[in-house]
Amino acid sequence: MSAGLASAVQFAGSLPGSILLTLGQALVLVCACADMLRLLSVPRSRGRYVANTVFRTLAPPAILVMAITVLIDAASGVWGDVTLGMFVLVVVTYRWRTDTDEENWWKGKGKALGRWLRKQTAPRILPAPA
Repeated sequence: MSAGLASAVQFAGSLPGSILLTLGQALVLVCACADMLRLLSVPRSRGRYVANTVFRTLAPPAILVMAITVLIDAASGVWGDVTLGMFVLVVVTYRWRTDTDEENWWKGKGKALGRWLRKQTAPRILPAPA
């Protein structure tokens, strides 16, 4: 095991690391619950819209948390947790990548955020003083 992974495993075993991993797992749980609520809600309802927005917002951090957890479990040699973590990681990633036809707050925000970013990074032309 490399020195970086050994220190990551040590940090995960400490109290602050355990608290961070627990908060990360809670985030993954909220993401999974929002996905289930989205599946069980009536199409084009407010509940489905909110659940889909929550899922779309929390899926990338949940994927990152699960990847870190799986890496730490693999470095620790806890293969049962690696298997379960990979299953959750694949399911959340699959659900995030395949179900894109729903309405959510993020739909259409990409173009608006791109315009805002272009406007912020564009060179400002100041008129020369006369």
